[in-house]
Amino acid sequence: MEEFGKRGYSGGTINNICKTGINKGLVYHHFRSRDELYLECLRISIGRLTDWIHEKKADTSIENYMSARLEFYRTFPNESRIFYESLLEPGAGLESEIRQIHKPLTEMNETLYRNTIRSLKLRPGVTEEKALLYFSQIQQMFNGYFSSPALQRMSLDEKIEKHEKDVPMLLHFMLFGIADEENGAD
Repeated sequence: MEEFGKRGYSGGTINNICKTGINKGLVYHHFRSRDELYLECLRISIGRLTDWIHEKKADTSIENYMSARLEFYRTFPNESRIFYESLLEPGAGLESEIRQIHKPLTEMNETLYRNTIRSLKLRPGVTEEKALLYFSQIQQMFNGYFSSPALQRMSLDEKIEKHEKDVPMLLHFMLFGIADEENGAD
């Protein structure tokens, strides 16, 4: 966790892990490759994050959820860095496995979005399913932006900070819009 948490997928090596006193043969006895070890670290990170959110009872509102994620990020920097790297800068060739590992968190997000949508009076013609599709598309585009060349000069830590700072605003805009309908454009 420490190796991938500090150096990321591309910088983390089995040799560095072994410099801490762990036998290389033992590592390869349990994991066939560095990728397999990284993916196990990601499983642990996602598990800890989802457990943290449940323990904090933060899966009941978007505000609580975002606050718990930020607290987790600050409390568990290695796990958080592994999680965010997999979200924003996934290792080449690991995308399919990463999606599978993210599934519990994706399902938690969908439940949270669904419960939020159910608590709102939707505009005419907007169904729960359309709203969920919108949430999903916006989330993918938002995360894609953080993976795009537009932010390539930012470090992963800077991207994480910006991501977590911007998500609540984005969610608020998604739910309530940016224009006051009573004072529409002239």
